[in-house]
Amino acid sequence: MKRALHLLATLALACSFAVCKTPDKIDDYITAEMQREHIPGLALGIYRDGHTERVQGYGFSNIELSVAVKPETIFQSGSVGKQFTAMGIMMLVEEGKISLDDSILKYFPDGPAIWSPVKVRNLLSHTSGIGEYENGERTKPDGPFYLRLDNTEDELYKKICAMPMDFQPGERWRYTNTNFVLLGMMIHRVTGKFYGDFLQERIFRPLGMTATRVMSEEDIIPNRAAGYRLVKGEIKNQEWVSPTFNTTADGALYFNVLDLAKWDAALYTEKLVKRASLDRMWTVVPLNDGKPNRGKYGFAWEIGTVNGHRVIEHGGAWQGFTTHIARYVDDKLTVVVLTNLDSEHSKPWKIAHDVAGLLNPALIQPPAKPIEDKEPEVTSRLQKLFASMAEGKAEASQFTPKEWEELSPNLTDFAEFLKDQGPVQKFELLERKEDKGERVYTYRAILKEPLNVEMRLNLEGRIAELHVEPE
Repeated sequence: MKRALHLLATLALACSFAVCKTPDKIDDYITAEMQREHIPGLALGIYRDGHTERVQGYGFSNIELSVAVKPETIFQSGSVGKQFTAMGIMMLVEEGKISLDDSILKYFPDGPAIWSPVKVRNLLSHTSGIGEYENGERTKPDGPFYLRLDNTEDELYKKICAMPMDFQPGERWRYTNTNFVLLGMMIHRVTGKFYGDFLQERIFRPLGMTATRVMSEEDIIPNRAAGYRLVKGEIKNQEWVSPTFNTTADGALYFNVLDLAKWDAALYTEKLVKRASLDRMWTVVPLNDGKPNRGKYGFAWEIGTVNGHRVIEHGGAWQGFTTHIARYVDDKLTVVVLTNLDSEHSKPWKIAHDVAGLLNPALIQPPAKPIEDKEPEVTSRLQKLFASMAEGKAEASQFTPKEWEELSPNLTDFAEFLKDQGPVQKFELLERKEDKGERVYTYRAILKEPLNVEMRLNLEGRIAELHVEPE
């Protein structure tokens, strides 16, 4: 293991000398963070007001061949690719070919009747209630979406149609890749073109994004990086998935920091859609009760503030790659971080935020302060729950049937994550509120890396929702 970690430290220190200048505080920070997270390679993009300020590579895009990351290096997009699908939909909305308030059955007349109340805007904002195809139960070897099983688009669609709804459209927010798979299919049905060809024709080619395209392991693609996993301190190659899952519209693109500079610049203009459409994409979508959705999500973008400065951002992860784009629109500053390490270990969102803070201290987000915990018994219950989940022994009786149905397929993966992070040292209560008579608690879990945990208890005291995400 020591040898593996020493190798990783050496890789993190490697730099694409074609673009490196005198080392500065950003270089020092990224080099240190890559060593800490064991990231083989990273590309950084910093853009101001639509102009490129800095593009730089660190470490190796391919360990086996000792190839350094450079600005031209191509990474997999992960879910950052969703924003291009959303832009394609908004183009068709402006052309009158799609309406955000249409039932999706208008475009999928052969779909199940339970989709009738689902609107196009619900797919774009993850408020549809349609289940997640990419969970542990459905993607295992005997599951309908086994990731090594190839499907045609029609076969994939029929399997999605067979899934039950998780909740009524607009009642809740739950990030679900299925929503954007369907949006890609919608583009195909409306235009007669595969969504990737439509994006190429309408977005990538007009903007000069010559490296951006739908993924293909078959084609010869210059400057393509390799993706990696960290397994017990040792670097491994990415796991293989079938071509099906590298062509869906939920985040299966190649791109680099040079092309993302062109994308960022276009978002300051009306080259692709009108300002009103952009504003709609960057507005938090309300739920049926008029309250903002829990994810503070618009259309393929998360919307938030840092010390009063607006930030519109999104991350991605797929096949040993992680990505993040953070657009501080009030400051006209964008930071992009692309890495070739799995999401369990690489945190490009943290690096992007920290780099923004180095550039402008006003963009440093202070950690939320704990509040008085007047219900220590609830916190103790959560502590015991995490301990049991780490051992793979969570009990269904603690959850509502619906939440258990959603949670249980992913317990094995979550147990592995908790084992890697070590035991929870403590939970700090950040917020306690009531919503529709139910109690909602937000905690900071102190582990190797802090987590935000939101738990909703229904009137019977069962866990109706449990959300865990990096702080």
